Amino acid sequence: MGKTAIVAGHICLDITPVFPNDIGKQSDLRDLLSPGKLIRMDDVDVHTGGAVSNTGLGMKVLGTDVKLVAKIGSDEFGTIIRRYLEAYHVAQDLIEVSSENTSYSIVLAIPGIDRIFLHCPGANDTFVWEDIPRQIFDSASLFHFGYPPLMKKQYEDQGQELEKIFRNVRDMGIATSLDMAAIDPNSAVAKTPWPYILKRVLPLVDFFVPSYEELCFMLDKDHYTELQKISNGQDITEILEIERDIRPLAQKCIELGARAVLLKCGSKGMYLKTSDCMKNVGGKLELEAKQWNSFSKFQDSYPIEKVISGSGAGDTSIAAFLCSVLNGYGPFDSLKHAVVAGALCCMSYDAISGLKSLTEIHEMEANNWPVYKKEKINADK
Repeated sequence: MGKTAIVAGHICLDITPVFPNDIGKQSDLRDLLSPGKLIRMDDVDVHTGGAVSNTGLGMKVLGTDVKLVAKIGSDEFGTIIRRYLEAYHVAQDLIEVSSENTSYSIVLAIPGIDRIFLHCPGANDTFVWEDIPRQIFDSASLFHFGYPPLMKKQYEDQGQELEKIFRNVRDMGIATSLDMAAIDPNSAVAKTPWPYILKRVLPLVDFFVPSYEELCFMLDKDHYTELQKISNGQDITEILEIERDIRPLAQKCIELGARAVLLKCGSKGMYLKTSDCMKNVGGKLELEAKQWNSFSKFQDSYPIEKVISGSGAGDTSIAAFLCSVLNGYGPFDSLKHAVVAGALCCMSYDAISGLKSLTEIHEMEANNWPVYKKEKINADK
C-alpha cells in the first residue's frame, strides 16, 4: 500500500512496575521508597518505546511499507526489542552492537504521585549517519527521524550530526520528517543551543512534527516560562490560544526553513501550517504541491468516552499523518487522520494496539466518528 518509508532514531525498552492502586495513598514518596523496604507489586508492563517503535510500528499497522532503523546492544533488553519487532516483520534493519547496552526506561507510575522515569540512553547516544545501512534508501520515498534530544551524538557539536543525516537524505531526493522529544529543564541537554540547531536543520526538513511544549521550550523559553505561570501548574496545552501561541510558533519554523509544520497540542488537537513552496519537498514523494501550498488549520481532538492511556498518542498521530502523505491524501485529510489515530491510541494501553488501517480511519473520519458533542476552540477553517 503506497510508498516506502524509513523510521530511524530513538528506541528503548519501557519497564513499568504496576503498583497497587491504594499504595500512593498510604505513604508519601519518601516513606514508600525508603531503604530496605519491600514493596509488594501487582504486575509489570514491558513494551518497546521511542519514536522508532511507536511511530514506525504505527505506520506498519496502518498499512505502510516501513523499515525501522535503531541501535541496540547485544544484551537481554536488545533481544526483547528484536523479538517484539520480529513479530511485525520489521527487525531486519536493527543495528546491534556488542560494546553498548540497550536503552531502557523504568517508569515508576505510583498512584497519586507524578510519574518518575529512570532512563538509560544506551546505544541511542552513539547513533550516527554511518550506522544506517545504505541499501535501505533504494526504495524509500520518506525518511522520518525521531527524538534527537535523547540522542547525544545528534545534539552535541551544535547538531552537526543531525544536519549531516538530513542533508545526506535530502540529497537522495527523499522527503524528510523530524520529531523532537521533551527536555528536562534541569538536564545538560537543556543548555544545548536548540535555536541554532533548528536554524541549520529545518531547511532540510519537509515535515516538522514536534509537540508545542517541546518546541516552545527550544525556540522561545521566555514564552514557555510565561505559559507555565499562566497555567498555574496545569498542562500548558490546556491554555493555548491559536493567535497568541500556536500560529506564531509554527510560523517561526516556516521562516527557519521547514516546508510544513504539524504541532501536537495535547488534548486540544493539532495545528498544521505549510509554506508556499511545497514543490521543494523531496521529489521521490511525488507530493501534489498545489493542494499543500499555504495551508493552515487547527483540528480539534476527537472526544472519547474514556481515556485509558495517552502514552504514545503523539507518535501514533504522526504515523497516521505520514502514512496519509505517502498515500496521496491532501493536508486536510492527513490532519484529520492524525487526530483520529491519536484518539484511538488513547483508548488502549499501548501506542498501537488500538490502531486500525488507514483506509478504516479515513472511513471513520468521513462518517463523523465519534459522534460526541465537544466545545470547540477558535480554529481556522
